[in-house]
Amino acid sequence: QVRLVESGGGLVQAGGSLRLSCAASGPIFRINDMGWYRQAPGKQRELVATITSGGTINYPDSVKGRFTISRDNAKNTVHLQMSSLKPEDTAVYYCNMITRSRDYWGQGTQVTVSS
Repeated sequence: QVRLVESGGGLVQAGGSLRLSCAASGPIFRINDMGWYRQAPGKQRELVATITSGGTINYPDSVKGRFTISRDNAKNTVHLQMSSLKPEDTAVYYCNMITRSRDYWGQGTQVTVSS
C-alpha cells in the first residue's frame, strides 16, 4: 500500500520560512509529476507547485519567487521551501505524486502564518 506522508508544517510569523517534505512509502514506481497543493477554509484546493520527472517546474504567480519545489527521485520525496510567508498562505498543504496509473495524495499538513 502506497502512503504519502507530509511533514514540516506549523505556525510561523509573516515573513518567516517553513520547509515541507513529503515521502512516499510502499510500491510506487516511475513517479512522473510531484507537486504541492493547498486548501484554505472555505476555498477550493489550489496548485502551489509542481515538478516533472524531467525537472520542469511550475508555480502560480501567488507563490512565484517565494516558494521553491525540489525532488529526490532516489528517495521518492518532494520538498517545498517556503519563504516570505504571508497570512494568505495559511492552508492545509497536500503533496501529490502521479504515476502512469495512479494519482496519490498525502493526508495534509497545516501551515498557519500569523500577521
